[in-house]
Amino acid sequence: MRAYRNPHLSSISKSFSTVCRSAAQRQSTPAVAAKPLSARRALKTHRTFSATATSRLSDKMAAAANGGAWGAWQVEPAKFTKLVADSMKELYPEEIADRAWDNVGLLVGNHEQESSQKKPIVLVTNDLTYQVATDAIQQGASVIVSYRPPDPFIFSGLKSITDKDPQQSTLIRLMQAGIAVYCPHTAVDAAPAGLNSWLADAVAGPHATSRSVAIPCKTAPESHAGAGYGALASLTDGDSSVTVAEILKRLAEKLGGLRHVMVASPVGADVKTTKVKSYGVCAGSGYDVLKNADVDLLVMGETSHHSALRAIQQGRTLVQVFHSNSERAYLQQVLKPALEEKLRAAVPEATVVLSKYDKDPFTVIDVTEL
Repeated sequence: MRAYRNPHLSSISKSFSTVCRSAAQRQSTPAVAAKPLSARRALKTHRTFSATATSRLSDKMAAAANGGAWGAWQVEPAKFTKLVADSMKELYPEEIADRAWDNVGLLVGNHEQESSQKKPIVLVTNDLTYQVATDAIQQGASVIVSYRPPDPFIFSGLKSITDKDPQQSTLIRLMQAGIAVYCPHTAVDAAPAGLNSWLADAVAGPHATSRSVAIPCKTAPESHAGAGYGALASLTDGDSSVTVAEILKRLAEKLGGLRHVMVASPVGADVKTTKVKSYGVCAGSGYDVLKNADVDLLVMGETSHHSALRAIQQGRTLVQVFHSNSERAYLQQVLKPALEEKLRAAVPEATVVLSKYDKDPFTVIDVTEL
């Protein structure tokens, strides 16, 4: 029987040969000027990764051209993406996320062949939009750490990926560009030194407090003992009470210089003179986490009309700063440098950047100025 020659494999083999020749020509081109040591080291590392990926691809293509078995099982996950995911898990273990509804972890992967062609850059964002995806591509990122997972991965039960949905279009764009997506979400909230603990510190300012969590996490590993959702605090210094006005000014500054916050106060209360001795915080949509807390002040990203009514009928003051405003500053001030430090311990040239398009979707407008 005459041996069957697969024309597709032949085409692939020819294309790969062209790629290899181009790569060889680029690597043989002499440098125009001497590069700094750090730049030479980064370039050497980059070329080593690229050469390794090219060599492995060469072996697989050769096997395919000769009639050997080949397929998806031979695809190698990106090493740098794994490093990012492992680093995030050390900082914010996936076990402490609220798995009852949340979806965390590596949600979009990429391949070593494409990742090794990029610099080790991670882009951090609160929300993953089409503009943020475009920004990641322009900044040359190979991984995005998006605090919140895109909606299709949480609430929509993703069953297809098409351009009919804007968030699915974003994922398609990222996959075409070979960019991975890791989402930690409620694991960041629940960590002992995580988002809610940081938010509680912002409310306390210089005042000493005693702390606890609103809802303990039952699945926390020993390394993150004490993890939980929401943070509760009681002031313990001096007269043990401060005005809501003092807290609002400090909180707005810590969250990036906010000019507006929303406050629901009991009837007859004045924010300028109302004092509180205890408080609860929960970033994002936090009311369900804090609704049973016996405190004077509730601070969260957002809540519903009826939740605010319930709070003030209980004699509590409720503050909301808009959903992502309660989260974004932590990512910039704490998560970004912590992740970069971990990555650079293994890859010295690793860089973590922020997206210029990541912002809360709402803007408060004074209609009298229109």
